[in-house]
Parts: sequence; C-alpha cells; structure tokens
Amino acid sequence: MEQLRQLGEAVGSINALMAFEADLRINPRQCRLLADACARALAAVTGQVRAQLRFDERGAKWRALEAPLRELHRAFRDAEAYVRQCLDPRGSWWARAAAMAHGTECVEQHLHNVLWCVAVALEAIDAASEIAGSDPDELARGRLVLARKYDRDMLDPKLFEKAFGKLYLVSQELVARMDMAWKEDRWVMSQMFDEMKGPAASKPLSKNEHRLAELLAAARGKLHPASVLLGSDYSVRRRLGGRLKEVHWMGESFAMKHFIGDTDAEVALLSSVAHPNVAHAAYCFHDEEKKEYFVVMDQLMAKDLGSYVKEVSCPRRRIPFPLVVAVDIMLQIARGMEYLHAKKINHGELNPSNVLVKPRQPDGGYVHVKVAGYGQPGITAGGAKASANGNANGNDNSCIWYAPEVLKSDGAADAAASAARCTEKADVYSFAMICFELLTGKVPFEDNHLQGDKTSKNICAGERPLFPFQAPKYLTALTKRCWHADPAQRPAFASICRVLRYVKRFLILNPEQQQGQTDDAPTPAVDYLDIEAQLLKKLPAWQRGGEAPRVADVPFQMFAYRVMEREKAAGAVHVAKERASDSGSDGNSLYGDENGFDAMSPEHTFSAVSNGSLRSRPASSDGKLPTAKKADGKAPRQAAEGETREHGGEDSAVGKAGARREARRSPAGQRRSHRAAADARDGLRIAAQAALVFVFVIEFNG
Repeated sequence: MEQLRQLGEAVGSINALMAFEADLRINPRQCRLLADACARALAAVTGQVRAQLRFDERGAKWRALEAPLRELHRAFRDAEAYVRQCLDPRGSWWARAAAMAHGTECVEQHLHNVLWCVAVALEAIDAASEIAGSDPDELARGRLVLARKYDRDMLDPKLFEKAFGKLYLVSQELVARMDMAWKEDRWVMSQMFDEMKGPAASKPLSKNEHRLAELLAAARGKLHPASVLLGSDYSVRRRLGGRLKEVHWMGESFAMKHFIGDTDAEVALLSSVAHPNVAHAAYCFHDEEKKEYFVVMDQLMAKDLGSYVKEVSCPRRRIPFPLVVAVDIMLQIARGMEYLHAKKINHGELNPSNVLVKPRQPDGGYVHVKVAGYGQPGITAGGAKASANGNANGNDNSCIWYAPEVLKSDGAADAAASAARCTEKADVYSFAMICFELLTGKVPFEDNHLQGDKTSKNICAGERPLFPFQAPKYLTALTKRCWHADPAQRPAFASICRVLRYVKRFLILNPEQQQGQTDDAPTPAVDYLDIEAQLLKKLPAWQRGGEAPRVADVPFQMFAYRVMEREKAAGAVHVAKERASDSGSDGNSLYGDENGFDAMSPEHTFSAVSNGSLRSRPASSDGKLPTAKKADGKAPRQAAEGETREHGGEDSAVGKAGARREARRSPAGQRRSHRAAADARDGLRIAAQAALVFVFVIEFNG
C-alpha cells in the first residue's frame, strides 16, 4: 500500500506541474505525453491490483509487488524532474531551451523506463494473483485466465496490441503520440520564435537573442558562425581530456569539442545521431578563417566508466555495484550501441574510457551512461589512441578490449582491411570485456603476468578472463557468448538489449539477488539466451535488424519472453515430475506422494512458473536428498516387500488383486496409469478453458 501511495503522490505532483501547461515554452507536447503516460500507468497498475488481489491479504501476499512498484516510482520521479526542468523559470531560459530543445530523453529514456516498469509490475501482480485467496476454485480460475493470457498464440505484435495495448500503454493513439511529440515541439518552438521576432511581440529581441532564436529553430547539424557561440557569455572552464572542454555558455555549463583542421566528416557524424545513451552534438559552430569547429555536446558528463569503477570499488565488496545497477549500466551501453548499429555506425573503440557516466547520487547507485568516442578515424588495435585508452583504465595492454579478429588483422596496409576491423561483432566482443569489469571490478587480464604481444597472442588463441565462482551464471553466460571466438556466434546488440531487460526484470522480482550471488538466492528457471534464439526464429522482424529501435516495442518484447519462459518452465516441471514418478517405486514420487503426480505441489509449481526462478531443494543434514516414506515409517520398497510376503498365501481372488497391484507397481503399469491420469487432466483443462473464455474477454478487453 505504501508503494501505491507513493505512486499516486508522484503522479499528483506531475499533474500539479501540468496545471501550468499554458506557461510551458519548452517541449510542451512531450511533457503532456509523459504526464498522460504516468497517469495511465498508475491506472493500469491499480486497476489490476483491484481486479486480481485481495485487500485483506496486502500484508503478506502483496510483498512481491514492493520492488517493482519502487522501480516504477523511480521512473515517475525522473519524469517529474523532466517536466519540472522544462517549466522551471529560474536561470537562463535560453540556456535551458538550448539544452533540451534537441533532446530525445522524453521518449527514449523516461517513457522507455515507464513502459518497462509497467510490464514488470503487471507481471508481479499476475504472479501474486496465483496465490491470492484461499478458495481453490477461485485460484484455479485465476490460473486459467493467466494461462490464456500467456498463450503462445499471443506471440503476435498486432494481436498483443489489440488485446493488451491499453493495459501496457502501447495503444495506437499513445504510440502515434510517441512518434510525433518531438516533431510537434520543434514546430511549436519555431512558431513561438516567429511571434517573438514579429512586430506584434510585447518585447523586441536583442541582437544576440535574435541569433539564439535562429540557432534553436535550426535543424540539428546545421553549421552556425562561431560568433554566435563566442559572443554569448562564453568562457572555457577546464579541459576534460583530449578535445573535450567544459565551457560556460549563457550562464550554464556545457561540454564542447574543439576541432582544428579538416574534420567535416567527424563533425557531421556527431550531428547525425541523437540518443540519451550516445554522446552527440547539439550545436555546431565553424570559424572559416581559423579552420576551427566548436561542437557543443548534448550533456556534460562527470567521468569515464573506468575511472568510476575504480572510485566505487571497495575491498570489502565482491562487486563494485549492486547487481541491478551493473545490469542497468550494461543495458544503457547496449542501447546506445544498438542505436549506433541501426544507423550503420560501428564504434571500433568501445572500452571504459569511451563510456561516460554521470552518477545520480540519491538514486540507489544508478548512473546515466553515454557511449562516446565512435567514428574516430585511423584507429588500430596497436595505435597511439588505443594505448591512451588502455592507460586511462590503468592497464597498458590496450589489446584486451579488441576482438581476436581485430588483433589478427592489425597492421594491414590496405584501407579495406582497416575498415573490416571495425565491425558490429567486434563491438560486441568489446562490450563483453566491459561487462566483465562491471561484474568483477577488475580490468580483464589484470592478474595476468603476460604483457603486450603475448597477451594479444593468447587472446587470439582463445584465452579469456576468468570469472569468480560466485558470479551469476545467467550473466556470465551472456558475457561469454558475447566474447565468443567465432564472430557469427556473438549476439547482436538488439538481442543483448532484450536479454538484459529481462535479466533486470528478474533482479527486480527477486531483490535478494541484487547485492550479488548468495547460496540460497533463486536463479532463472530457463536460459534467456535460449528464449531469444527461439523468438528470433518465430518473429522474423527481430532478425532483420537495421531499423532504429522503438520504445513502443518494449512491452511486447517483455511479454514474448514471459510467454516462452512460462512454457519452458512448465515443461521443465512436467519433465521433473515424470522423472520423479518413474524413479519412485510403489507409485510413489520422490517426496512420497501416493499417486506420483505431486513431486512438486501446485503452489511450488506455479511459484516457479510465475516468478521465473527456481530454488535448490533442501538437502538433509548429511547432504543427501530426503528419502520418501509412508505413514508407517517404512521405506517404499520395504513396505512393498512386506506386503508381498503378507499376501503370499491368500486365495485366488486375493491373488488376482495382488497381481493387479503388482501391475500398478511395475514401471510399465505405472506409466500407463500416469498417462491415463494426464489425459483426464488435459480433458478437464481444455473443457475448463473453453468454459472460461468469456472470463478472459471480460478481464482483458473490458
């Protein structure tokens, strides 16, 4: 209840800010979109809580909702901060407009987080509803409704949008607004500047303000005279390394890149991209006489990832970040690279020095991440720039960030071979090495005594860093796939993003995992890479790639993963039951049930399927699995032998009954009995589903 109250409070605060919507002169359409999305998210969550959960059980069975709702509350607070920044009258309006007019944070960052959090929260509500209440009929009805919701037939984006678009905030109306809000705000700002420059303006613009208005209304990437920048309260505060400087402009701090000479291509590349997880140009200025370019970047970041990992690492902690924070950083890097690859831009120099971070101090260790350093010309695995990056991370072996195929081709003379070194799959390998540092706090090969060419040769021969034994297997498996020796075996960044979103969802639903691996912490019931492989086969649109990722696709991707996870987890439980039944004697399962069907109780079965996690079965004090016994304390085989001896001298009628019992005890007879019971259950299930289709329609289609 406390989390729901906080969500309502955050949405109320956003609505209070939007009461002054008429005074919004920066991104009014995007602010309205964000406010509406947050209000609808709250309505969707509270509506499902009201429909599926019991208020009198909130003390115990609602506990699984706390972490997902906290994450949604964090997304709401970020959205509120965005609206407040657009509305805030303090400081220079021109500086705030310059910082926010070209940004895509509203949809690509804030709405992305809201949609993801809603999907996780709705799943948590579904899981809680499977154990809510005490009426067996009510529980069975709820489980059948969810089985229908997560049916394989729903793995169609159009069908999903029709059935659940409103619930998951991806209705046609809302998606259309996501696509158009930024463009509409650009048009609104252009109209506002026309009015400010017109004869009917209440206050005429100064010469400098007139030039700033033209700057803000111009298309991104247009070259402006350097006098517009240098004549607007401009000063250099400090150098940040390389070409990057922190400058003071219009009363605010900005990051600026300073180029000298013929760098048109690099400036054009920086101006061609716009994503919250990619460092890009907001405004470009050119001094033709001095052949200088001044590129004002979209945001001033605090430091690079390598320096930040060193700063937060502590000998008392096994990992530098809480696990969910590490996964969030990995996801932001992957999203930035997914965007670049969709724009046909390969990085070629992805390492911690080229990943910029900005800590969010009051937010549980979370940081904002941007990929930088892409499109740098003339980079080779053994070049000076690479060495500089290696030294920045405290390791002279710059080769550790490069894929084996890049190291093997180092030194090639022709331009074609040089271009071949910069590939999507090579970027994926470099990403894997960054993941290793995030998960361990150590630079790859940090403990290796080999240096220089020897390390390079070992990498080409297949040597990779070693994870500590306590590292989560579901993350080490993804990392190892990304640094696979065969580039064709490495996943694309689109696949990596989908897997990491679902891994982050697993960590939110299982908070005990967030501080690192523990002995009794749950692990995913299925391999998410296997789910991704199956969905790539079933959904051809995921294979094509080459298209810019859409935030509106995130809920369906999460839903598709959930469908496959439930299917695979239920199949694994069914196989485990059959094996337990076949291995037991006298019709008993591993845990001593009489009919062989209760190796896992319904509550445990649905818990495993709904949470997507499995826990180890407790062992006895001597480390062995518990032995099944009957009520009389005899082991199954001993009881069977005693019963056979007891009935050995009975008459023929009793002998026939004993024979029938023996047939049931035999493996073949036991399997026939299991199949008959399974067929009966399937028949009942199909009949019940057919009878309850109307329930599904009422629940999810109004």
